[in-house]
Amino acid sequence: MNSINSIIDLNKHPINDLNYIQKCNSLIKKNSLLVLENFLLDNSLKNILNEAKQLEGKAFYCEQQHTVLLSKQSDSLDKKDPLNRLMTSDKGCVPHDLINQRSDLNTLYNSDIFKSFIIKILNLDKIFPYADNLSSINLNYYQKGQQLGWHFDNASFAITLMIQSSTQGGEFEYITEGRDSNANYIDKKLISDVIDGKSDPNLLDVSEGTLILFYGRNYLHRVTPVQSDTPRILITLNYNEENHIELSENARLTFFGRIN
Repeated sequence: MNSINSIIDLNKHPINDLNYIQKCNSLIKKNSLLVLENFLLDNSLKNILNEAKQLEGKAFYCEQQHTVLLSKQSDSLDKKDPLNRLMTSDKGCVPHDLINQRSDLNTLYNSDIFKSFIIKILNLDKIFPYADNLSSINLNYYQKGQQLGWHFDNASFAITLMIQSSTQGGEFEYITEGRDSNANYIDKKLISDVIDGKSDPNLLDVSEGTLILFYGRNYLHRVTPVQSDTPRILITLNYNEENHIELSENARLTFFGRIN
């Protein structure tokens, strides 16, 4: 098993340095988004990509129809209501239990240094893995024609690693306005304009090996359909602020095709 020193480029990203931590904390407070380019060392990126390609044939593929709030369409709302319009999301997913225990991904995910970095820049008390054996680390594959439809996240934060970009399409788009979940505020007109292409979203173009932290609960975002034969491969590192939390059985069936 490799150490964290052979996974993260600590010269560019000294994640145990207080000044660097404070800088990252300030950036994510300001932008609700933190993009750390070249977070992974080249050899570690190569190892993770090789593992992702080896596991690609074991990915479970699903297609979902959902609203921007990740709910089912409601009969009590007009189907043209921006909060009730159906979006399409389809991708393949490999669950945590298929990832080699000695993988760089497991080393990174379980690293006390890395977890401390996440806790400090997100101003959290503690973070914990999922209690089920499927949901903590996921490999996500977007093949040609697949996408992640417009939505707001249910989780308060998301941590992702870009492993392979598609050569065309598969772009991450988002807007920084439109919702304040704490104040129960949502701007339906803006959401409608973005969905209809009347308002241009921000485009996040990141290189392979980039770590991204994102407050997706208040930011409408999507991944545009992949248009190349090269799939988009993204790793999600999923933590909880409370211990002993499982992803629901329904969600596990939806994303992984099984509950354990």
